[in-house]
Amino acid sequence: MNSTTHSNPVSSDEEGRGVGILEADLNGQDMRIGIVQARFNEDHCIALTEACIEELIRLGVAQDDIRLVTVPGALEIPFALQKLAETDEFDGLVALGAVIRGETYHFELVSNESAAGISRVALDSGLPIANGVLTCDTDEQADVRVQIKGADCARAVVEMANLALALTPDLDIEITNAE
Repeated sequence: MNSTTHSNPVSSDEEGRGVGILEADLNGQDMRIGIVQARFNEDHCIALTEACIEELIRLGVAQDDIRLVTVPGALEIPFALQKLAETDEFDGLVALGAVIRGETYHFELVSNESAAGISRVALDSGLPIANGVLTCDTDEQADVRVQIKGADCARAVVEMANLALALTPDLDIEITNAE
C-alpha cells in the first residue's frame, strides 16, 4: 500500500493562502430568539427553558428579545415554530420538550414526528432552529439532561443564527433615477 503525504488544507501555503473558515460565533447581542416549549412533562420542560434562557442571556441576548410560547405537547411544537418563523421577527428559534417512553408505540410516533416537523420548519423557513426535545426512557434520564440540553440549545441557536447571517449575501441594491 502506497502512502502519500497530504498537506493540511487548513494551514496556509507559501503565499499565505489557506482555507477560509467561519469560526463559531456565540455573540447573541442584538439577536431576537423565539422559544417554543411543550407543557407535557412540564417539570422537565420548565427546567429546559430556564437553562436555555439563562444561557441566552449569558451569550448577550437581551431578555426583552426572547419570546416564549408554550404549547400542549411535542407534536404541537412545529406549528408554533412555523407561526413564529412567519413573523420574520426572529434570528433563530428553539424547540423544547420532553418525551418519556411509555409502554406503547406512542413514544416513537411523537419523537419521530416532532423531530421531522421541527426540521421541516427550519428548512422551509430558512431559520435556524435548535431542537431541544428530549427523548428519554425515564424521568431520571430527563432530569440528568435538562440543564445541559437547555444550555446547548441556546448556544446552537446563537451560533447557527450568526452562521446564517454570515452566509447571507449583502443586498447591495443600486437605485438609479430614470430621467
